[in-house]
Amino acid sequence: MAPAPAPPSAPPKPTWDPGQPEGPFPWLRPTIRIRLTLLYGGMFLIAGILLLSIIYLLAAQALREGNALPFKIISVSGQKIVVSSPTCPGVGADQSAEQFNTAIQACILEQRRHALDDLLSRSLMALLGLSIIAFAFGYAMAGRVLSPLGKITRTARRVVGSDLTRRIELDGPDDELKELADTFDEMLDRLERAFTAQQRFVANASHELRTPLAINRTLLEVHLSDPGAPVELQQLGKTLLATNERSEQLVEGLLLLARSENQIVERKPVDLAEVASRALDQARAEAAAKGVEIRGERAAAVVQGNGVLLERIALNLVQNAVRYNVSEGGWVEVTTEAQHGQAVLVVSNTGPVVPAYEVDNLFEPFRRLRTERTGSDKGVGLGLSIARSVARAHGGRITATPREGGGLVMRVTLPL
Repeated sequence: MAPAPAPPSAPPKPTWDPGQPEGPFPWLRPTIRIRLTLLYGGMFLIAGILLLSIIYLLAAQALREGNALPFKIISVSGQKIVVSSPTCPGVGADQSAEQFNTAIQACILEQRRHALDDLLSRSLMALLGLSIIAFAFGYAMAGRVLSPLGKITRTARRVVGSDLTRRIELDGPDDELKELADTFDEMLDRLERAFTAQQRFVANASHELRTPLAINRTLLEVHLSDPGAPVELQQLGKTLLATNERSEQLVEGLLLLARSENQIVERKPVDLAEVASRALDQARAEAAAKGVEIRGERAAAVVQGNGVLLERIALNLVQNAVRYNVSEGGWVEVTTEAQHGQAVLVVSNTGPVVPAYEVDNLFEPFRRLRTERTGSDKGVGLGLSIARSVARAHGGRITATPREGGGLVMRVTLPL
């Protein structure tokens, strides 16, 4: 009996190392640390040389002024010397030697004190001037050294707008910043490929999932149109048709949720007031059937975005507000306005009391109030998830706040 073949070995795990192999002398690489060390060390050395030079010149001037003779010989007659001193008022013509020496000593000490005070004040002024120059020069040089970080940040902000085709392509020395930029570019390449594959999958799934459901619906409608079909078969067909319709809604919601997770690339002016009005027109019949009053004033608020997706936000919020309402005397208020550089859509409604700790769960897929999975005829549980994804894709946000007495206040803010 032949021995069983050995199990195939596991394939090696994929690795990704964006770094380049180091050269034979890695310490010679012009890294940011070396460049900043040389730059600020050189600046400190230059500033020290300038400060020493200035202090030397000021000290030389102070010594020259401090060592100047404080008196002047006017005449000599025999054993008597006549002197005068414009800087030493204590020196006179008729003084003994002891008085003269004491006055001269006091005058010399006073001159030295003035010279030292003058040297100190000038040194402080020179230090202040050099400090200002050093800070200004250091600020300029730091901005020049760190300018690649600004380029990386600007590119990252553009990528946040889903423009994954942008690259940094940083030029310059092979330092840490260039390595960071190259790594970021390679990461963007991988992200772009991943998002492209996701979009391709969504497009293929859209076709593959819709087609069989459409065929099932057609077949069920054909069988239900047969007047000779038994009652039990017609009832089963209606049940299957409702289930098929629910599956179609679920597929449409999942596909829309997958598409809305990305940022909107092509944007056009869209008036939130018009979007809300169109959503209300679609939900007005359902609101009338449930006895829910629709009210609210809608002012113009034009944003840049996708009109179809923004209409889906308003429609989902309005439908939820109508379906999750009270049985009698209910109302839904829809308002739009522009304030503080933002367009605001607010949908308020009466309804059951919503605990504040359960509000965040409402935005999760397939979650409802006090319910883990879908299990009602009010939808497939993706409305608020889609609304939040679409709002994020437009650079906005959606928040929910429980109303006092029951119901919710849904607030959508989008940048103008």
